[in-house]
Amino acid sequence: MSEPLEQSSPRYGVLLVNLGTPDQPTPSAVRRYLREFLSDPRVIDTPRLVWWVILNAIILVVRPSRVAKLYQSVWTDQGSPLLAIGKRQVVALCSELERRQGYVVPVALAMTYGNPSLKDEIAGLQAQGCQRILVLPLYPQYSGTTTAAIFDAIAKALKVQPDLPELRFINDYHLDASYITALAESVKEHWQARGRSERLLISFHGVPERYVEAGDPYTDQCRATAQALAEALELDDGQWLCSFQSRFGPAEWVKPYTDKTLQQWGAEGVPSVDVICPAFAADCLETLEEIKIQNRDFFIEAGGKEYHYIPALNERPDFIHCLAQLVERNTGGW
Repeated sequence: MSEPLEQSSPRYGVLLVNLGTPDQPTPSAVRRYLREFLSDPRVIDTPRLVWWVILNAIILVVRPSRVAKLYQSVWTDQGSPLLAIGKRQVVALCSELERRQGYVVPVALAMTYGNPSLKDEIAGLQAQGCQRILVLPLYPQYSGTTTAAIFDAIAKALKVQPDLPELRFINDYHLDASYITALAESVKEHWQARGRSERLLISFHGVPERYVEAGDPYTDQCRATAQALAEALELDDGQWLCSFQSRFGPAEWVKPYTDKTLQQWGAEGVPSVDVICPAFAADCLETLEEIKIQNRDFFIEAGGKEYHYIPALNERPDFIHCLAQLVERNTGGW
């Protein structure tokens, strides 16, 4: 076995980035988080003055207490599921890269909104000697509301810094072969353990229809991922459907809606459903509470019998393998 390569400083660092989470499941912490998140024009494109009034006079008054209760229902001893899983992903990816390359590659986790912040984690990588940083958003499908928001936030974080690191940025990996394989294997393992339901619902976070009309490729990439997953599982057209969740407000969002689909299937007598959410690299409020609990209730109350949520890829070894391959492909020459 060859000895690990020695190096005076890391060749590069990897920055994993996810959306964000409140620091605590309390109304005040949720209010701080929602204010930052919902103030981003990438997320909400309503004219600023109009949106400022809506956000501060209505949303930040009404929603924090209700959302805090939802977070409390999924909070863990390690904190927010999104953050706890993200930390485990960092450890697993660092270990996998060292195994594959023979030297330590620093890996950090940052959130677009909240903590750990992009500014602090970039500074932390630079303090370890990383002057080359690969930014890997934990969003398989690109959207201006998520991936592009990371780009904006990094530019803002580095705006006053005189010594900029060299950056590379991964836009998406929605049809990456190892990503599709990891998704398919997670479904097959679920079927082996729990049995196979009548239908598979492949649910993605939704966006307003006007974002798609403006050119956001997100929904096309979601449908491409769903089609590739269905093909990997050898499903017929009637055995699966791609849908979109988590809408809010009066605007038209991309369809079909996840909750309405489940209610319709339950009413039509579909006996059992499995649901997977490929856009989420780590389980979070939207999967553990909205999909696993709320939407199960919609299906059962409408007449369905069995409902199963298939967990996000989280720190599965095959997903970490996928991330490691993405890192290696995108750091060529470094």
